[in-house]
Amino acid sequence: MRTPAEKGRLFQELHKRPGLLLLPNPWDAGTAKLLASLGFEALATTSLGMSNALGRPDGDGSVNRAELLENCRVIAEATDLPVNADLENGYADDPKEAAAILRDAAAVGISGGSLEDWSGERIYDFNHAVERVAAAVEAVCKLPVPFTFTARADSLVRGGTNLDDTIKRLQAFEKAGANVLYAPGLRDLASMKTVVDSVGKPLNVVMSAGDPDLTVEQIAAVGVKRISVGGALSRLALAAFMKGARDMKGGSFKWMRETMASKDLKALFKQ
Repeated sequence: MRTPAEKGRLFQELHKRPGLLLLPNPWDAGTAKLLASLGFEALATTSLGMSNALGRPDGDGSVNRAELLENCRVIAEATDLPVNADLENGYADDPKEAAAILRDAAAVGISGGSLEDWSGERIYDFNHAVERVAAAVEAVCKLPVPFTFTARADSLVRGGTNLDDTIKRLQAFEKAGANVLYAPGLRDLASMKTVVDSVGKPLNVVMSAGDPDLTVEQIAAVGVKRISVGGALSRLALAAFMKGARDMKGGSFKWMRETMASKDLKALFKQ
């Protein structure tokens, strides 16, 4: 098993090499191992997937800081792959208090992480948001292992429509020292390219908000560096679960033909 330092260095290298990095989002040890078996090079946690697994609504504070970090630990220890963590808003408005979660995430084996510019009720004022990124960068520089910090501009998924404001924030986050930039809510190639052309750091796009007809090749062609899917794989799994359960309730077991074989799961989980 790679050490946390080795995972951190590998994650940084994956951002520096040519080409696009795919980051699927597991929500527990089992899904992390399944994704690793497919040859993905890195993983990312999902707050929605974790909330779904716990039977709680996402984004309303139902999952606490300790539970999030424990989920990070479980996923980080499940495979040899570097893991990027969705760290919400750091569970604090204050810049230094929020940045402390990066230290704690690194301590449980996480190789990179993102902080939102959303308080849970509103988007942070511009200057406050930049101060939070600067505090996060300062905290990362003090870590004993390599760590990739992603700064998020969340207004597009919080009811906003002003791409210029999002770009202004990302540019300020870049200037403050963020390693990766992330604006959830970019849906089409034109908006993705506009953001890529406006910044100089790698851009993460989440396809749970993007046009599902887009391909990896098309997204890479406009300069996006990293693609994640947020809680979409969790929602897909739950959709299949509910379909099977509804069919069972209706008297049919044909869905059994679409399940993974127990022997295949055992073989994967032994690795």
